[in-house]
Amino acid sequence: MPDIKLIVGLGNPGSEYRGTRHNAGADFVEELAKACGMPMQAESRFFGLASRVTLSGHDLRLLIPTTFMNLSGKAVAAMAGFFKITPEQILIAHDELDIPPGSARFKQGGGHGGHNGLRDIVPALGNNKDFHRLRIGIGHPGHASRVTAHVLSAPSQAERECINACIDEAIATLPLLLDGDGTKAMTRLHSFSAA
Repeated sequence: MPDIKLIVGLGNPGSEYRGTRHNAGADFVEELAKACGMPMQAESRFFGLASRVTLSGHDLRLLIPTTFMNLSGKAVAAMAGFFKITPEQILIAHDELDIPPGSARFKQGGGHGGHNGLRDIVPALGNNKDFHRLRIGIGHPGHASRVTAHVLSAPSQAERECINACIDEAIATLPLLLDGDGTKAMTRLHSFSAA
């Protein structure tokens, strides 16, 4: 498994989107930066907030695009291109409707699953889908017509606690993935449930 060099957290910019389900990926990267003692800083050339951290001996770039979700690829391609990072060296953290709050999954490759951030990133990386994903569960509202309102609203207090616990567990599990032990990382994270 190639070394992961870049971790991207997807979300929408602005105070009105802060704390919404759709920003779970951005919340993960923000917490990771805090845990490493290197807060995110605005970087206009990368269309986002960026940081550089060392975790478990690995040199990592962190990025939270400040474009809207459906333009996430612009920021990812800008940083990946500048630092010559391949898609296989990227981990994208994003919210996932098909997983309940309090659970998360690592995955490599696959389609965008209807997620507008991933939908924009794939062509921006030359239609290469081999990047890694951290899928943070936010649950499904039950009907397609309610999805937009669901992802753009804040979770209940109980759901928020589940999502936060899951983010903490994903951060704790991340060194296993960085060390190249994807199976062990998946086994640990996929067996965790805060629900």
